[in-house]
Amino acid sequence: MRYLITGGAGFIGSHLSERLLDRGDSVVALDNFSTGGHQNIKHLEKHPQFRLVCGSVTDKGLVEECIKGVDRVYHLASAVGVKLIIERPVETVGTIVYGASVVFNTCAHYRVPVLLTSTSEVYGKSTSIPFSEDSDSIIGPPSYRRWAYASAKALGEFLALAYWHQIRLPVVLVRLFNTVGPRQTGQYGMVIPRFVQQALAGQSITVYGTGEQSRCFCHVADAVTALVSLLDHEESPGELFNIGNNQEVTMNHLAKLIVEKTESGSEIIHIPYAEAYGEGFEDMDRRVPDLSKLKRFTGYAPQNDLEGIIDDVIKQYRSQG
Repeated sequence: MRYLITGGAGFIGSHLSERLLDRGDSVVALDNFSTGGHQNIKHLEKHPQFRLVCGSVTDKGLVEECIKGVDRVYHLASAVGVKLIIERPVETVGTIVYGASVVFNTCAHYRVPVLLTSTSEVYGKSTSIPFSEDSDSIIGPPSYRRWAYASAKALGEFLALAYWHQIRLPVVLVRLFNTVGPRQTGQYGMVIPRFVQQALAGQSITVYGTGEQSRCFCHVADAVTALVSLLDHEESPGELFNIGNNQEVTMNHLAKLIVEKTESGSEIIHIPYAEAYGEGFEDMDRRVPDLSKLKRFTGYAPQNDLEGIIDDVIKQYRSQG
């Protein structure tokens, strides 16, 4: 099969490219390197079935050139990370919404199946734990910039499903819950890489808020397994799936665990949200996925626990010196 991966030089896109190439497929990776990095896919460039295209998903002509020669599309390209969302909301909304429109419209023209990666942020402030795919979304007001990301991603989901219902374009939607692993950068606020970098450097580990908020972290290898299984599944079009791990941990415990594993002398300090992100920032106490639908469709079960995820990230940063 021939695949296009938008955001193919990103953290998840590079691992997905590897998986598809390893099983004999060909991959076109489209990326403008706004958040992705050339180092993520440098080792793939000599592969005879891999091609890198530098450009944006907002470039209609370029997207058409990429899509008309493939069998399936993974649409991963997106602005990512809370820090980027707060600092550059125009880019966040514009890239997500317009980019999705260009990709879906072109896939519809060539009748190419497409998988859209969305986010657990779409659940917003819901307290219906664990989050199932039909749970209500509770989004904060537009005056709080944090919600621009969730709202833009939700609009992408609505648009994808509109193409499914109106013209039966085969679309699959997934909501990713804190995917982590080698090659992920802490530059845009991703918590595990940030904590690991701080611990290895002997810096104070900065926990935002009280640290009692909890999250669930999924190894990128498990997320990629689910992505591949879902786009291959004949009954997945028109469906939405959570992808993640349901092992829950507080930020305080996560910080302590990383200090222990790195054998660091770093102290753990707490920073108010207002200092980290500015006034008017809202966070959620818990975010736990219901994975029963994904398991029912694909037999999915995470193979990597939290400690293994942390070990892999530490190994990556240590290898970089």
